[in-house]
Amino acid sequence: MRTRLLPLLIVLMAAVLLALGIPLAGSVAAAEQQRVVVDRIDDTARFAALAQFVTDQPTGPKESAVDERRQTLIKELAAYYDVYGIRTGVFYRNLAVMANAPETLYLPAQGEGREAFNEALLGRRSHDPEQVWPWQRHRLVVASPVIRDGDVIAVVVTDSPTGQMRSKILHGWLIIGAGEIAAMLLALGAALRLTGWVLRPVRVLDATTHDIATGRLKSRVAAAGGPPELRRLARSFNEMADNVEDVLEQQRAFVADASHQLRNPLSALLLRIELLALELPEGNEEIASVRTEGKRLAEVLDDLLDLALAEHAEADLRLTDIGELTAERVASWSPLADSMGVRLTGTCPATTAWADPVTLSSALDAVIDNALKFTPEGETVEVEVSSNGEVSKVVVADRGPGLSDEELARIGDRFWRSAGHQNIKGSGLGLSISRVLLSVGGGSLSYTHHEPRGLKVTVTVPRSEPAS
Repeated sequence: MRTRLLPLLIVLMAAVLLALGIPLAGSVAAAEQQRVVVDRIDDTARFAALAQFVTDQPTGPKESAVDERRQTLIKELAAYYDVYGIRTGVFYRNLAVMANAPETLYLPAQGEGREAFNEALLGRRSHDPEQVWPWQRHRLVVASPVIRDGDVIAVVVTDSPTGQMRSKILHGWLIIGAGEIAAMLLALGAALRLTGWVLRPVRVLDATTHDIATGRLKSRVAAAGGPPELRRLARSFNEMADNVEDVLEQQRAFVADASHQLRNPLSALLLRIELLALELPEGNEEIASVRTEGKRLAEVLDDLLDLALAEHAEADLRLTDIGELTAERVASWSPLADSMGVRLTGTCPATTAWADPVTLSSALDAVIDNALKFTPEGETVEVEVSSNGEVSKVVVADRGPGLSDEELARIGDRFWRSAGHQNIKGSGLGLSISRVLLSVGGGSLSYTHHEPRGLKVTVTVPRSEPAS
């Protein structure tokens, strides 16, 4: 969930920062350009004040000499150009030059400079230039009118380079970018803390749910930390788990009590059947059938009691040599296999795992017994022990009729037996008891097809020491 929630938060935070950063960057660029434009306006106003006292434009060769005020203006423009590199010219209405620096500066026939000149002829300064961005190499042109006695006699035009201004804009953008990155990192850290705080109870709840699902019914959620809604959910979950455990405990107690209470009258009934059999002719089929059903009922009651005890028992886990224990069980079942005409083989290398030896022995007995029941005479039941870094496995493979995919999904359910095997002796609880006993210690039972025919049952136990 965190991997899905974090990208969403990051995208939202990035969108917010961009929504704030882009206008701020534009504002920085506009402010820097406005500062430059204001400086140019002040400069053109100063030059216009000097130019309005210059002698009017000469009309003939005798008046072509430059007067003292024009000379002063030319010196000011030249100094301004030398210091700032800003080209400046004062042009009469007919585009004749009053003064310029450098001397090669003239108004073009068209373009931004000519447009600014024409605006200034109307008695107002030129409009602010368009925004210049760092990747552009445009120049800033500002023009102010020279007014004498209410008339525009000339125009001051400044043509400024924008390199320094663009550098300052870019510097401002870098600062904004660094701030955005720092804010993003801080927001990311806050998002990590926030999602961790919010999802920690969810992770605890998920782990506890898994524990309960695997049979550790005592597991509970520690209702600490996280939003109030999740703390309430944790408390509600604990109450639900308590109720479920109580119901299951009552069910187990009922099954155990019922099995225990039924054994005594059933034993008395079986005894009376045996006494009655003495009064009947030997080989009576009805009494033999009653005796068989009575014994089968006794086995079912014993299995029910074992199942109830298994669901309530705690595993006595210890480091066990799985190979040695499996070899013992194979040796114990070999005489029965020989009597049934079935070959029972075992490949049992030494390997250790954490298991309850009694529980594991019972599970292996149930699995081997089941394999021998369904394996035809002359076939083989193979038992093989293997291990990897995490678990040890005991695989029991038979050559019996096997099961369909639908039946394979149901094997191990309580009282379930395949429709084609109803005449085989058993209560249908053996594998269920084994599965419950193994799950208490972290083990499991799994079932697959054994090609070309038969069933393969795998008993798995963990090799790592269980958490205390």
